[in-house]
Amino acid sequence: MGARPYLNRSLAGFGTTIFAEMSALALKTGSINLGQGFPDTDGPEEIREAAVRALRDGRGNQYPPGPGVPELRGAVADHQQRRYGLGYDPDTEVLVTAGATEAIAAALLALLEPGDEVVALEPYYDSYAACIAMAGSVRVPVTLRPDGETFGLDLDELRAAVTERTRLILLNTPHNPTGTVLSRAELAAVAELAVERDLLVVTDEVYEHLVFEGEHLPLAGFPGMRERTVTIGSAGKTFSFTGWKVGWVTAAPELVSAVRAAKQFLTYVASGPFQYAVAEALRLPDAYFAGFQADLKAKRDLLSAGLADAGFRVFRPAGTYFVTTDIRPLGESDGFAFCRALPERVGVVAIPNAVFYDHKEAGAPYVRFAFCKRDEVLTDAVARLKALRAG
Repeated sequence: MGARPYLNRSLAGFGTTIFAEMSALALKTGSINLGQGFPDTDGPEEIREAAVRALRDGRGNQYPPGPGVPELRGAVADHQQRRYGLGYDPDTEVLVTAGATEAIAAALLALLEPGDEVVALEPYYDSYAACIAMAGSVRVPVTLRPDGETFGLDLDELRAAVTERTRLILLNTPHNPTGTVLSRAELAAVAELAVERDLLVVTDEVYEHLVFEGEHLPLAGFPGMRERTVTIGSAGKTFSFTGWKVGWVTAAPELVSAVRAAKQFLTYVASGPFQYAVAEALRLPDAYFAGFQADLKAKRDLLSAGLADAGFRVFRPAGTYFVTTDIRPLGESDGFAFCRALPERVGVVAIPNAVFYDHKEAGAPYVRFAFCKRDEVLTDAVARLKALRAG
C-alpha cells in the first residue's frame, strides 16, 4: 500500500480522544474518575422501568421510524412548548438522533459545504472540531476568556470572526467545559448578528436543565431565529441515562429535512425501546427537574469548595456538571502534564482543557473536573486533592 496513511487526512491529528486516555489511566491506577462526564448512578427508576416495559411489549425491538417514534417526537414538541413557549410540529420539525453527538454531526454534514467557515466558541466539545473537519469546512474559534468567577464572551470578537465565507455559528449554552450560561443580552447579540449576516446557527443545549445561576434561553426564541436555528437536545444529561444515546433536533421543516438526509446515512435509526422511555421522562413533573438541578448544584458547591481548599483557582460554573480550574496557583502551568501525573500523585483523574482549544496556549493552565458523581465520591476526591497543597 506504500506510504499513504490509512486515516482520511481530514481526521489526521484527532487520534484517540482524551476521554479514552484518561479513563484508561483511571482504571490502571484505581483513581477516582472526575474526567469523563457521566453520572455514577442511574436516573429515575420509573423511567428505567419504562424502557423494560417497552422491551417486553415488543416496542422498539425492530427498526423504529426514521424520524423517531411518534411518542417521543410529540414529547419533545410538548417539552419545548411547555418550557419555552416554542411551538414545533412533531411530524415535520422534530428529529430523533443517536444522542446529541450524532445530531451535531448530521447537522454539520448536512448544512455545510467544503470551505465554509464555522464560528464556534472556544473551548469546545471535541466532536465539534472533528465534525467540522469531516464536512470539509473551516472552524473559526472565538475564545471565551476568564471574567471574574467565570468565562465571558467578547461580542466584538464574535462579530469580527464573521466573514463573507461564514455559513454557520455553532453555539453551546450552557457551555461545556467552562460552565458559562450565555445571558439574554449575549444571545440577543448573537441573534442580531445571525440575522444581519444571514447565518444559520446550530445550538447545543444538552445542559438546558442544569442551570444554577441565570436561566436557559433557547436561541430559537429570539427575533428572526426560529427559521434559521437548529436546536439540539438530549436525554442523557437530564435523566442520567447517557448510555441510551437518545438526542433530538428541533428546527423549521426545511432544516430538519436537511439534517435527516444526512442522519439517515449515519445510524439510520437507533435506541428503539429507549425512545419510548424518554418520551415518558420528558413528561415528568416539574418537581423532577427542580430536584435534579438542586442536587447537582449542591454537588457543584461541594467540589468547588474542595478544589479551592486544595489551592486551585475555581471558576464557579453557572451551568453544566463541570467545573474549570486554573492550576497556576499550585505552581503548575501545563494542564496535560498535570492531568497525566495527577492519578499517581493523589488518585484523581481530570481533563486538560487545552484539548478543547485551537489556541492551545489559551487553554494550557486550565483543568476540568466533573461533579456528576455521588457525594461520597466527591468528598473522597476532595480529601485526596488536598494533598496537592501539602505537597
